[in-house]
Amino acid sequence: MVLHSSCPCESFEMMQSCNSSLVVTSKTGRTSELNLIELAQQIEKANEFTRANAHNKLSVIAEQARFLQEQARKVLEQARRDDDLHHVACNFKKQSGQMYYLYCRSTGQRYFSMISPQEWGPDCPHEFLGAFKLGNDMSWTEGSEVTRKEDETKILDKILDANNSSSKLSIRLESN
Repeated sequence: MVLHSSCPCESFEMMQSCNSSLVVTSKTGRTSELNLIELAQQIEKANEFTRANAHNKLSVIAEQARFLQEQARKVLEQARRDDDLHHVACNFKKQSGQMYYLYCRSTGQRYFSMISPQEWGPDCPHEFLGAFKLGNDMSWTEGSEVTRKEDETKILDKILDANNSSSKLSIRLESN
């Protein structure tokens, strides 16, 4: 039994009559009911923050998943289009980096030509469907997207060149 340090009582019975506590809470680590309520409130608040934090992080992940899902849909759509264009009739060997012009005969047969509608002029024999550039990776880029894609490629090449220059510099510095 631990007696309260300020209690002049010598026995348990005397301490009860003095209305003193048996346990010194500051020395035992035990807290009062009020402290327990505050602790419970703090835990509840921490749980709310933890849940909200997890919710926010999961929301970001869900948004990223939707973005990736859309990117996957676009990749599959482009792959189907590229596959379809590779099966279009063509009477010449296609070269990457070249622009080709897609036409449709009155029979519904589609074919590639190296002659643009402008070169045909008003005597264009078939319906023009679109212009496509064949890439080095054998993918097709619609004519309206060629300039944007070439500009993007130039920017990426500059970034890669700058990266190669800095890594060559660091290799030279390390070897000296």
